[in-house]
Amino acid sequence: MGCLGEGDHEGMKDRKSAGPRSPTLEEAAAESKKPQLSPDVQAKIGQQLRKIYDDMVNQGVPDRFVDLLDRLDKQNDSESR
Repeated sequence: MGCLGEGDHEGMKDRKSAGPRSPTLEEAAAESKKPQLSPDVQAKIGQQLRKIYDDMVNQGVPDRFVDLLDRLDKQNDSESR
């Protein structure tokens, strides 16, 4: 009684496969009003992000993480034998 057959699911499949919808007129208008950054500001943000990323990469891995990774490697080696 509560069990659906395969044919009963077809209506649900049709709803899900509708595909992407086009934006409404209101959504398109809102999208065009979004504030945009000037190329100079975008370049400055990019420079700052690269600097932060480079600083983090150059810091290396903390000793406690290296120790933990070594212990995990040893544990894996002993389990695989």
